[in-house]
Amino acid sequence: MKVSEILQVKGNILYTVTPDEAMISAVNVMEDKDIGSVVVMEYGEVAGMLSFREVIKAIHSNGGTLTGTVRKYMDTHPLTVTPETEINEVRRVMLEKHARYLPVMDAKVLLGVISFYDVAKAVLEAQSFENKMLKAYIRDWPAEQEE
Repeated sequence: MKVSEILQVKGNILYTVTPDEAMISAVNVMEDKDIGSVVVMEYGEVAGMLSFREVIKAIHSNGGTLTGTVRKYMDTHPLTVTPETEINEVRRVMLEKHARYLPVMDAKVLLGVISFYDVAKAVLEAQSFENKMLKAYIRDWPAEQEE
């Protein structure tokens, strides 16, 4: 299974902010849309990512308040994947790098974001389908013929 297959199922809704937006504005988007990250776009290109991890760091560094702009706290070098990346590679990267959200890029074009949840759901669905097929195959197993 490839990243492109996850994006097909997930759809193409994408939420973005600019680096000069206030952090509270970005957090409001995340809360309103019930998402854990937003892509930071500048001049039509990906400038970074802002996830709840960066939001928590911002609150901590400001003594419990959320001030400043997205630019100050965003991850300026997020890990990315391509539509052709195999799901097992995505799982490995997410686990090794503790990445919960990965932008999907085709060269410099942002296609979407996949989350740890998206990957887990896709793997579970693939395994469930495989289990159903195996059970159906076993149920229809031909009887051995006597010689």
